[in-house]
Amino acid sequence: METRKINIAIDGFSSCGKSTMAKQLAKKLNYTYVDSGAMYRAITLYFLRNHIDWTDITEVEEALKNISLYFKVNSQTGISEIHLNDENVEYVIRDLVIAEKVSEVAAIRQVREFAVKQQQEIGKQKGVIMDGRDIGTTVFPEAELKIFMTADIAVRVERRFKELYAKNPNVTIEEVKTNLEMRDYIDSNREFSPLRKADDAIIIDNTNLTPNEQLTKVLDLFKVALNKNISQ
Repeated sequence: METRKINIAIDGFSSCGKSTMAKQLAKKLNYTYVDSGAMYRAITLYFLRNHIDWTDITEVEEALKNISLYFKVNSQTGISEIHLNDENVEYVIRDLVIAEKVSEVAAIRQVREFAVKQQQEIGKQKGVIMDGRDIGTTVFPEAELKIFMTADIAVRVERRFKELYAKNPNVTIEEVKTNLEMRDYIDSNREFSPLRKADDAIIIDNTNLTPNEQLTKVLDLFKVALNKNISQ
């Protein structure tokens, strides 16, 4: 009998290691990984490149008509990477300039509706691991396993700083801290699909967990969720 697959929703604050854990899990389970945040970053990149005034809803709606997003597996890494209008922008979208604007763009209702519709289509195939801010509450409210990740702000700042410093030695830890705090506030207080824990999500605080310890914990949760799904 073919093994049934489930969808896994992973939400949480910036720099909690959501993507790292989701990628590890997807590779371990041979599931499809989708970085929903990459979609919002790619949209932000398009807006910046094309000088879109995202305070003008008409302009936003017209711009969205010209955006095509899809994920393609990198044959060397085995990881799905985001493509914007047939251009691989996986690494371009990680720049601090994008990070400073993405929460503003992602708070726009039309942008969220555009992205969520595509995310839900991907989820219909099952066997999908998606991380973001509103996956368990809005995108996959029926996901069989929901995880909400968190970590101490000082640890998150340090993680993000190391990631950005490797690409830009001029970045300061103060800039990174300000950016994370701003994104946390905007993500948690936006009108449409704010960041919040789904009622049935399981909290994982990884402040003091190694990546392997975290993966082991999530794999145990996965087994429980899968067995429950199979028995239904």
